[in-house]
Amino acid sequence: MSIDDDVISAEQHRSPADQASASGTADRIHSLRLRTVRLPLPTPISDAKVLTGRQRPMTEVAMLFAEVTTTDGITGLGFSYSKRAGGPAQFAHAREVAPVLIGEDPNDIARLWTKLVWAGASVGRSGASTQAIAAIDNALYDVKAKRAGLSLAKLLGSQRESVRCYNTSGGFLHTPIEGVLENTSASLARGIGGIKLKVGQPDPAIDLARVAAVREHVGAGVPLMVDANQQWDRATALRVGRTLEEFDLVWIEEPLDAYDVTGHAGLAAALDTPVASGEMLTSVREHVELITAGAVDTIQPDAPRIGGITQFMRLLVLADEAGLALAPHFAMELHVHLAATYPTEPWVEHFEWLEPLFEERIEIVDGRMVVPNRPGIGLTLSDKVPGWTVGDVTIAE
Repeated sequence: MSIDDDVISAEQHRSPADQASASGTADRIHSLRLRTVRLPLPTPISDAKVLTGRQRPMTEVAMLFAEVTTTDGITGLGFSYSKRAGGPAQFAHAREVAPVLIGEDPNDIARLWTKLVWAGASVGRSGASTQAIAAIDNALYDVKAKRAGLSLAKLLGSQRESVRCYNTSGGFLHTPIEGVLENTSASLARGIGGIKLKVGQPDPAIDLARVAAVREHVGAGVPLMVDANQQWDRATALRVGRTLEEFDLVWIEEPLDAYDVTGHAGLAAALDTPVASGEMLTSVREHVELITAGAVDTIQPDAPRIGGITQFMRLLVLADEAGLALAPHFAMELHVHLAATYPTEPWVEHFEWLEPLFEERIEIVDGRMVVPNRPGIGLTLSDKVPGWTVGDVTIAE
């Protein structure tokens, strides 16, 4: 795919009422730059979905970057992402709906989220459409926090200066157990507080042996989680889940299909080990089904997947009212800020995959991620990004 480097006029997308309203604001959205980027991964990644033939190994992450610039000269950076498929769809949808924001007050983030949804209403309010909106929504929050001179966490109302973190990337199923143990030691030496191990092998006995080896390696005091990536049926999940009780796990993640609310509720009621899920869902409404059914003990929303910070913060209120633990999925660069606002102590997933995209790094001390105190989300794109960019468009007045 060649780079699409052009400028789109947004004037034709704005009604006279919109134009009149925009002209009276102190600061307005002057332009939006959208970029779609293919980030290559150093090693093909396999989880249970690959071993069971449902998906191919993951070799890249498709990123959607949105840069919103206002007439006051403030530029906010937001992002969304997709794995294996969906990157071009997110870019196309964002490009199609973004012109409605030109001339708008960037402070009115909730209203602008709704405006973007209605601009693309025929494709729904979940999936690629809300993931496309998420990049823009996140950029608007970056603008607002930068204007205030605050980190995103401080702008939203932080509860803490750091959050517990655990590592996933060292425990994928393509990695032999010897490598998993080495990766585990390296993560703990780096200061990461917990370890998550992928499970979901066609033969559950292999899973149990790998979990036993990791538990013995790290000792009883290190928090340990497992993630089945939706690969068990209900009977297998219950049987294996009961066997896993002896390892004192923090949670069992996605033991069943992500949309099997009834099955997750039954499993959560039957097991002592907490059940975690939510990362694959792409709307607040889908998460509400999990919460209402008592299907999870730990909820794992992903802000880029459910529509951005606006929707994520709505969901946090519902999760807190239900007494759920929080462990956002992936995108630690964003979720470290959002998790810091949760009333009870959350977990944040440590993935180094996205680090080549940014100049900044997250500090990890004594098992915890330190919430960055730079204004906004606190990210700037690295000089490697242009080389991975496959689509680039600017929408301006």
